[in-house]
Amino acid sequence: MNILLASSSPYRKQLLKRLNLKFQQASPNIDETPQPGERAQELSLRLSLEKSRALASQYPDTLIIASDQCASLGNMILGKPGNRDKAIEQLTRCSSKQVTFHTGICLLNTTTGRQQLECVDYSVWFRPLSSTQITTYIDVEKPLDCAGSFKCEGLGITLFEKMAGDDPDSLIGLPLITLTTMLINEGVYPLGR
Repeated sequence: MNILLASSSPYRKQLLKRLNLKFQQASPNIDETPQPGERAQELSLRLSLEKSRALASQYPDTLIIASDQCASLGNMILGKPGNRDKAIEQLTRCSSKQVTFHTGICLLNTTTGRQQLECVDYSVWFRPLSSTQITTYIDVEKPLDCAGSFKCEGLGITLFEKMAGDDPDSLIGLPLITLTTMLINEGVYPLGR
């Protein structure tokens, strides 16, 4: 069966390559605007499902992997900042606080219509950050396309005091432990049987 990563994210592509599977990549075109009253976890699940369904008719006999991530600081959703000023604002709010990342993942089998959907949470505790540390980090790594305004696989790791969760790859945007279980449920074994 074919495998499709429903994402244009280079981060997700690199993560999926680690499973040593042949796959294609395509970007779904969906509206990612949160609905009124929608919580971060609900948003990441809904968008993951919508991304997989958006490509289903174009890819028959395919396992479509779709993922979406957002972060929450209390009840506030932190998305991708998009520009330097918003990134600085996000990291300033996160200083000395716990932020939880909600990574929705959907595996849709377009042959059977079976979908597996799950949200994997991962928390980080930010160090107290000075404005100089925040602007230096933003200027060096330019994490403008990352939920929460950082890249933990790079210099962003220096922003944290500690991290906690079951699947560290969920922090980058594709929870590989959860995905492997979903793939096995569909008869795909990255290491063979």
